[in-house]
Amino acid sequence: MSKASWKPGNMLYPVPAVMVSCKRPGEKANIITLAWAGTICSDPAMVSISVRPERYSYGIIQETGEFVINLVTEDLTRACDWCGVRSGRDHDKFKEMKLTEYRSEFTDCPAIAESPVNIYCRVKKLEKLGSHDMFISEVTGVTVDERFMDAKGRFDLAAAKLIAYSHGEYFALGRKLGRFGYSVRKR
Repeated sequence: MSKASWKPGNMLYPVPAVMVSCKRPGEKANIITLAWAGTICSDPAMVSISVRPERYSYGIIQETGEFVINLVTEDLTRACDWCGVRSGRDHDKFKEMKLTEYRSEFTDCPAIAESPVNIYCRVKKLEKLGSHDMFISEVTGVTVDERFMDAKGRFDLAAAKLIAYSHGEYFALGRKLGRFGYSVRKR
């Protein structure tokens, strides 16, 4: 087997492509597309997002201390990409992408109604790292589109048609290969 050696880099792919919504009081809501979002802890439920300090949404999230991670479906891929290459300084992303603001009891920040899962977050710590700073955040609540719940009350990932991101490209998630613990389960 032959392998090439590369300089250090982030090769942890694929990752979820998410649309993060944020809003300052009295201003229009904004959306930033991120591929650097992840789980930190399950109890309490915590996540992180990494954002470049020069991005418009960075200041909004830093000032308000809250944001919503909105999962992206195949139908939302174009809006996801567009929101990642246009600045909220110059565009009303909800309006221009024909997205609907969804208000919940969890934050003052709107979610994207068209997203099947909305994860409401409150910043606990801002870690300044380098090209990106990490917002370490507690999950204050989750809303899920009931159309994607199965008969047992579980989220049906296949029905939602979520996407992933890898090296500048978007991919539809594929078929289920197994369930956690299937390799050791007795038949």
